[in-house]
Amino acid sequence: MTIERLETGTRMSRIVKHNGTIYLCGQVCKDANQGITEQTASMLEKVDALLEQAGSDREHILSATIYIKDMQYFAEMNTVWDSWVAEGHAPARACVEAKMARDVLLVEISVVAAEKS
Repeated sequence: MTIERLETGTRMSRIVKHNGTIYLCGQVCKDANQGITEQTASMLEKVDALLEQAGSDREHILSATIYIKDMQYFAEMNTVWDSWVAEGHAPARACVEAKMARDVLLVEISVVAAEKS
């Protein structure tokens, strides 16, 4: 069984593929100076791009773990999430409040997906 690592650095790979499953490293927004709505949308755009690069898409997401700086942002984040997830393709999901790596970050996501056949 081959493990394929894409965009590998010293600390992590952005994408790891194994046995038809795709693992994305934690994704954050492109511009951390924006609010939760913009940060969530930007983060999900990055997920779309990485999934496409890995041979998948949002309809093949198996699970997502969302880390949010403060649960006060939960409803706003979910509004963006709900419009992004394709109807009938909601993955298993967890959302936890967490201290972020940089104080300006409001949300981060980790995704596991299946390859498209």
